[in-house]
Amino acid sequence: MIEATSCGGVVIFRGKILLLYKNYRNRYEGWVLPKGTVEPGEEYKDTAAREVKEETSADAVIIKYVGQSSYTFNVPEDVVEKTVHWYLMMSDS
Repeated sequence: MIEATSCGGVVIFRGKILLLYKNYRNRYEGWVLPKGTVEPGEEYKDTAAREVKEETSADAVIIKYVGQSSYTFNVPEDVVEKTVHWYLMMSDS
């Protein structure tokens, strides 16, 4: 089993929750919250802020940590056990 950690944001953007529409090689389509992989030496809150900026261009401020979610998925050679740490964030731009 491969363990992976990501961080992301539940971003309140102009009074609404900011979502992304994801389409990967026409195999997956759906609405997702912005998130991404922790880089070596990076703190979780910094990962969340960086990923929100990279994926949405929104400058978001972290309000508080809201918890984590965990799930598994299959890759050709193994099973990935993913943990995602979520932060409540606000953005007006």
